[in-house]
Amino acid sequence: QVRLVESGGGSVQAGGSLRLSCAASGYSVSDDFMGWFRQAPGQEREGIASISAGGLSTKYLESAKGRFTISKDDAKNILYLQMNSLKPEDTAMYYCAAQSEYGGLGLSLAPSGYQYWGQGTQVSVSS
Repeated sequence: QVRLVESGGGSVQAGGSLRLSCAASGYSVSDDFMGWFRQAPGQEREGIASISAGGLSTKYLESAKGRFTISKDDAKNILYLQMNSLKPEDTAMYYCAAQSEYGGLGLSLAPSGYQYWGQGTQVSVSS
């Protein structure tokens, strides 16, 4: 059974940094594409970053470029999202997601392209 568990969220002031982690079990982060998503109250879930199975290709939401970095540690089986220069508009619940061998969309920021989801970790950025 695939299980994704996010951690690292919290409350920070604008300009601060956080590193989110997503520990995978029943799934190898080196096997397929993975991504980070977020959802603010009353808004749709949006993709922030995606990474290829080999880790060599990434894709970012325009507003995340230059501030967020997606990476993974295959040995530890953990996906990361380093977030710098945080803004109040980054406040949301953050989720990691993974694709299965069936139905994935590759390097994609579309939530529909991911089959496995974590429970989320809250990020709050104050001005």
